[in-house]
Amino acid sequence: MPSAFRPGARVGLLGGSFDPPHVGHVQLSREALKRFGLDRVVWLVSPGNPLKPHPPAPLAERMAAAEAILGGHPAIAVSDIEDRLGTRYTAETLARLTALCPRVRFTWLMGADNLVQFHRWDNWHEIMDRVSVGVLARPGHRLAAQRSVAARAYADARIPARASRTLGGAVAPAWCFVNMPMRPESSSALRAAGRRGAET
Repeated sequence: MPSAFRPGARVGLLGGSFDPPHVGHVQLSREALKRFGLDRVVWLVSPGNPLKPHPPAPLAERMAAAEAILGGHPAIAVSDIEDRLGTRYTAETLARLTALCPRVRFTWLMGADNLVQFHRWDNWHEIMDRVSVGVLARPGHRLAAQRSVAARAYADARIPARASRTLGGAVAPAWCFVNMPMRPESSSALRAAGRRGAET
């Protein structure tokens, strides 16, 4: 287990392919630490699906790029735990992590764009019921996210933005939506431009 998963810690989890990692990921992580009262943020770099027509860059390459762009940030770590656990879906990963680290308070982190289609994720209700969820606004998705299927389904579990720092210690289901300064970077746009690797 990553050293960040110490008992009692409030740990935000940011999952994805990080293909490539970029400054938007770093900004979201820094904002999450500050806004949600977290001790650490861990990037869960997914192993990827080799059966897809366009698989991501090799895991080791993406891990190295993530480490490079973080530049040794003391509160943000990079992990290949999904590859080591053999999990492929977020709900499955969280079930394993909460069983292995029962005294860690996990918060799943996502941009508002992911909340829009969160109800299409595998076992999304299980995710909401297992850990708190922190949502940070991304360009163009603020209103759609707050009107999404998941937002409506868990309206009673929403923590107001003014109390966002309580999210890291909240008992699920609990989620919070906060705005943050916008950056336009996205991994898909960087891939389309042929710019793999760390972006500064």
